[in-house]
Amino acid sequence: MQPLRHAEPVEAAEPVETVDPVAAPAAVRPGRLRTAWRAAHEPVAGVSRRTHLLTCAIPLAVLPSSLWRLPAAFDRGIGVGERAYVVFLSALSEALAFTAFGLIARWGEVFPHWLPFLRGRRVPPKAAVIPAATGAALLTVLFTLLAPVAEFRGTTIRGDDLPGDSPSEVGGWETLSFFVCYAPLVLWGPLLAVLTVAYGKRRRAEPRG
Repeated sequence: MQPLRHAEPVEAAEPVETVDPVAAPAAVRPGRLRTAWRAAHEPVAGVSRRTHLLTCAIPLAVLPSSLWRLPAAFDRGIGVGERAYVVFLSALSEALAFTAFGLIARWGEVFPHWLPFLRGRRVPPKAAVIPAATGAALLTVLFTLLAPVAEFRGTTIRGDDLPGDSPSEVGGWETLSFFVCYAPLVLWGPLLAVLTVAYGKRRRAEPRG
């Protein structure tokens, strides 16, 4: 009779991970949002930390006035059209402020993949510099020069007398909150001008070809 051999221990099979088909989309979605956020905000090589901080300051400078307007959309004394206008104006202001990131992010130098015929092509420097410089000039004239002078004189930008129910005339907390929320807008134009100059210098320093 042959001696009995000890059976070799059998290694336990590693458990197979199963993916919940319901939870999978929820796990993928945050990753996509995070990637899109980075692509929209992350600066390219050559952008200094100071320039990055100035870019982040623009949406933050516009945000208080955008939020200040929103309660008016729920006022019972205005119509549906006026409510939609208030919400649209606040959303549009933030969208325009966000375009400042195009002066430091990749999508301001290379057309995004979702643009037909242009995807992957280099953005001509003038195609970004001219609109940005024009916007910076208009914003500087409007919010940095005309608006403070008009408030100091007690008139509108067009020169008309301010009505008695104007937020800057009623006094109290409403007037204080109005000035606190709208004062940062004086920085929008100058900050955009600085970013435009930095963008133009960086693009000119690129190797040709």
